[in-house]
Amino acid sequence: MSTVSVLSRGCAKIHSEAELEAKLALGRPLRIKLGVDPTAPDIHLGHGVVLTKLRDFQDAGHEAILIIGDFTAMIGDPSGRSATRPQLTHDQVLANAKSYQEQAFKILDHERARIVFNGEWFEAMCFEDVIKLNSRVTLQQMLVREDFRERLDKGLPIRAHEIQYPIMQGWDSVMVRADVELGGTDQLFNIMVGRDLQREEGQPQQVAMTMPILEGLDGRQKMSKSLGNYIALNEPAGDMFGKIMSVSDALMARYYDILLREPMPADAHPMDAKKELARRITARFHDETAAARALEEFNTRFSARDLESAELPGYAPGLARDFVSLVVEAYAQCFSVTRSRSDARRLIEGGSIQWRGEKVTDSKTVLEAGETGVLRLDKTRAVRVG
Repeated sequence: MSTVSVLSRGCAKIHSEAELEAKLALGRPLRIKLGVDPTAPDIHLGHGVVLTKLRDFQDAGHEAILIIGDFTAMIGDPSGRSATRPQLTHDQVLANAKSYQEQAFKILDHERARIVFNGEWFEAMCFEDVIKLNSRVTLQQMLVREDFRERLDKGLPIRAHEIQYPIMQGWDSVMVRADVELGGTDQLFNIMVGRDLQREEGQPQQVAMTMPILEGLDGRQKMSKSLGNYIALNEPAGDMFGKIMSVSDALMARYYDILLREPMPADAHPMDAKKELARRITARFHDETAAARALEEFNTRFSARDLESAELPGYAPGLARDFVSLVVEAYAQCFSVTRSRSDARRLIEGGSIQWRGEKVTDSKTVLEAGETGVLRLDKTRAVRVG
């Protein structure tokens, strides 16, 4: 397999493959840029997709430049958002950045990576510099973005500071003289702004390489910290294994394709295929021993159905609660999964919810205060109440 084939494997889009070949032919290590905004302490499997591609470039002898967006994170990337992100303080961002770096090096080779904070150049800018940078782009350019256009069509606000984000991300590329920029498919617009700014600065334009977006545990929206449907790289092994086991069979094939870069075994039973997926991903971010222990614990909890002796997350409702509320709260507090009350009602009426080994099918059933026992939420999740 050629170098280009290896480096482009799994990419959603390359702009352009011919430019990538030309840069590789230069015979020097390329500067491969990936920007991450520490808007929360955790990196999740969705981030891992593009980090793994950055590791591919490292293994091919190129320089990984991981830009920590301590300034851009205070704006918050509006890509794919239907509402303005809440703004963070610089102290919050720096605290998150420390955790980000620790997790990123579960994938990247620390010795072959350069960490850069974009505050290094943005802190030095005066207001005149900001105005000059803004003059490089037009408002029409910014408003062709799909997410901005959709908000306009719906009459939703677009704050002026959000328009700065693509410009700032593009300027990062100028400052590090990026040869290639990596990102998810929702980052293509921002990466192309970087190409425009590089051209204006007389620099060779970076190649845009985008990776597919990984859906979260809900199977509907992209994996996201703010949506709570994510699997963090620093999850305990048992939690990581269990969360992967909770993905739908339909989503499992996509996880095989994006995370393992191989098709799901055609002749395997879906449950066996999912256990293998969970084992391999858990081993990647922990080790084989931890993954084997997580598999054994899962089998004890769900295959052998011996929930009473299994280690389960605890949930203390306190007051008497109806089972719809219990299910919604247990998912959110113990598994960071958002379920609506209508979702919970359907699970109950469909026979998925069990209390002390017995199905609860009446959504109006109330659990009295002080009762203890195991509440099974679905095929792969249960909590210990009390």
